[in-house]
Amino acid sequence: MASSSSTFSHFWTVLALLLALGSTNAPLADARAFFVFGDSLVDSGNNNYLATTARADSPPYGIDYPTRRPTGRFSNGLNIPDLIGQQIGLSESPLPYLSPEFNDRKLLIGANFASAGVGILNDTGVQFVNILRMSRQLELFQEYKRRLSGLVGSKQAHQIVNQALVLITVGGNDFVNNYYLVPYSARSRQYKLPDYVKFLISEYEKLLMKLYKHGARRVLVTGTGPMGCVPAELAMRGTNGGCSEELQRTASLYNPQLVQMLNGLNKKIGRDVFISANTQRMHDDFVSNPRAFGFTTAQLACCGQGPYNGLGLCTRLSNLCPNRALYAFWDPFHPSEKANRLIVQQIMTGSNEYMNPMNLSSIMALDSRI
Repeated sequence: MASSSSTFSHFWTVLALLLALGSTNAPLADARAFFVFGDSLVDSGNNNYLATTARADSPPYGIDYPTRRPTGRFSNGLNIPDLIGQQIGLSESPLPYLSPEFNDRKLLIGANFASAGVGILNDTGVQFVNILRMSRQLELFQEYKRRLSGLVGSKQAHQIVNQALVLITVGGNDFVNNYYLVPYSARSRQYKLPDYVKFLISEYEKLLMKLYKHGARRVLVTGTGPMGCVPAELAMRGTNGGCSEELQRTASLYNPQLVQMLNGLNKKIGRDVFISANTQRMHDDFVSNPRAFGFTTAQLACCGQGPYNGLGLCTRLSNLCPNRALYAFWDPFHPSEKANRLIVQQIMTGSNEYMNPMNLSSIMALDSRI
């Protein structure tokens, strides 16, 4: 039984924390913190605060977001981190780390470090100039942990990070905005495709191990989608009116090796830290049979111009569909909110064909017993 002095010490520690957060009625934290790393598929607005062209902070982005205003999400509405956050019981989505509103109690919810345009490699997305490359995202995570320790103490901060859910989505840009960006790109001259894939996987493994050493213990890792079937690639590289065979071959080479690498890391660590999400299969389902999921098309982007609305940026001057729920793709590269919901549904409850070694619902049930 605890002594009275230790009980009073604990009381004053908790009271001081509540006062620091501005309200004695505020909860100490949500169900579990949520950290997000990666590219535009999961960026919630960090690039709004950077001098870069890779941004989504003007209409019609955000047209279906609750505020009906652009937020920096590359979506007509909610993105994948928003929807996962809802599923794990967060009262609000983690803020972009660069947001001036990210302070005090917001740190307890988690943080989004993702930045549109980045890849596994630091030379990916050089055309976007000032973006948060993966090495920088990990540096900011370290900075976050120091800020969190200052708020709740190092022991509590360590526990929050260890018990958090982490999502990382990166890799697609290493192909479309690097290897295949221009004919005879530097990387395509340096590596044949199979060797480039192996190189990417080895570099990604290093990133993931750094994340583990920084305290991450439950990490959702998404593969690439069917890169050759997005409207931008249909417009620029489509084969006989269909998906780009070269980019589809690329995804088929990369994704199985990613799963193999994650399984190897789990075996090395001795527990299931890294959970792979087969987003290629998730996308393939509604790309191959859009009407079965309530879409009228999985080829045309809702917002864009040119063939398949797949050229250039989504702007006020672009073609804009009246009903986003009928389109699998919002812009030339990114899924619509409805498609994001289908993806998250599979992340939550999908079979081993979609989630390996288990889905997020199973993870949450398992962790609740610890």
